[in-house]
Amino acid sequence: MYKSGFVTIVGRPNVGKSTLLNRVIGEKISIISDKPQTTRNKIQLVYTEENCQIVFLDTPGIQNPKNKLGEYMLKVSKSTLEEVDIVTFMVDNSMEIGPMDKMIIEDLKQISTPIVLVINKIDKLQGDEVLQLIDKYSRLNLFEEIIPLSALNNDNVQRYIEVLKDRLPEGPQYFPEDMITDQPERFIIAEIIREKALLSLDEEVPHGIYVEIQGIKERDDKDLIDVFANIYCEKESHKGIVIGKRGAKLKEIGQNARMDIEALLGSKVNLQLWVKVEKNWREKENKVRYFGYK
Repeated sequence: MYKSGFVTIVGRPNVGKSTLLNRVIGEKISIISDKPQTTRNKIQLVYTEENCQIVFLDTPGIQNPKNKLGEYMLKVSKSTLEEVDIVTFMVDNSMEIGPMDKMIIEDLKQISTPIVLVINKIDKLQGDEVLQLIDKYSRLNLFEEIIPLSALNNDNVQRYIEVLKDRLPEGPQYFPEDMITDQPERFIIAEIIREKALLSLDEEVPHGIYVEIQGIKERDDKDLIDVFANIYCEKESHKGIVIGKRGAKLKEIGQNARMDIEALLGSKVNLQLWVKVEKNWREKENKVRYFGYK
């Protein structure tokens, strides 16, 4: 019997959704940082075993939208709840259920899809705090199973996979067994560059960063791939911050991104980055759509 299905992971920003998915898949596809709005698109990641295939939907963290991009991200997150076979709701080690988690819980009460709760970052909890959290969420009578784990340390992640496999329906293999994402290389490379920018930059600048791949070209005479990309920011003042003194910040972003891109492509990479300004693009619906958030 072959089992397959679709699983979405929802939760507020920074609870560790992308870290868990990268751990499950075994490849770095979803970008990771401690800044909100890290994941902007609905990304499908594929986990395949001999007798099952789980298609995960990594969605933007649910939060109150502050601009057109935020409205798009919220719509993406909520739209997946009724489209899948299982919903995973992820929370972290916070001992109190915060207002954003409560808002998500109210949304989850409106759906008929089975829900599995994942309590992440248990490595940061002491003594019986894990049991206290399990008890607190159990009282909501909303979850088919509650799984405490640490995505960062790979603790209990396999248990999460087994729980999903048990609950999946019979179904076909949707994707080839060697496929791990529905996203093209161009998208993944742009996300890698954006992640490195998020990690290198401070405060309000990262939220307005968008990366556009201009071209990817293999050289005929050597094992080298040229990658050309534009980094867009929202203000002229931000452009200087992204470039840094004598180009130091842009060089740092480029060096860090190139290492991951080379691992992805299995080849040496010549990465060329340019910084451009598209003023307040997150506030403009036409620009949000132009940059691919539809």
